[in-house]
Amino acid sequence: MLLFVGLGNPTRDSENNRHNIGFKMIDAINLKFSLSKQKPKFKGLLTTGNVNKKKVYAIKPLTFMNNSGICIREIIEYFKIDAENVFVFHDDLDIDFGKVKAKFGGSSAGHNGIESIDKFIGKDYSRVRIGIGKPKSKDVVIDHVLKDFDEDEKIELEKIIINIIESIPILLDKKLDLFSSTINNK
Repeated sequence: MLLFVGLGNPTRDSENNRHNIGFKMIDAINLKFSLSKQKPKFKGLLTTGNVNKKKVYAIKPLTFMNNSGICIREIIEYFKIDAENVFVFHDDLDIDFGKVKAKFGGSSAGHNGIESIDKFIGKDYSRVRIGIGKPKSKDVVIDHVLKDFDEDEKIELEKIIINIIESIPILLDKKLDLFSSTINNK
């Protein structure tokens, strides 16, 4: 069993924020692979189904970004999912907008959602880090991540999401470097 997690904040005014790119990924996965209707469960919105003949759960935590780990721990304990079979999709300031990097484990790099997950399940899971770019001044970082994508970015974001979705089979095989390079070279 595999678990896809999309990080974000569950308010209507956060829907198109850069910080909610993980939620957008889960919505796209649900649609592409015809996963079940979202149901409120485990402090999140849960779907299930099969992707490439593998049982998959997908969740958007409703605990807000900084408490994402609470939701993730509940679901992996209930379904007995190994942390190594968890894939977290999230925004990353340290990656240029439009670039994607997947990695296993490592530092949270100050991302509060990742810090929460690390606290509750450890660091042995895969992360799909989707670049949102970094503002020139540290003083506006919070505003940057909580700001909506502009119109040009929305168009580019749709292409990025499609590229990620098309590369999901590579991700499921845990070929993270190949996954990243495949997306970034399209």
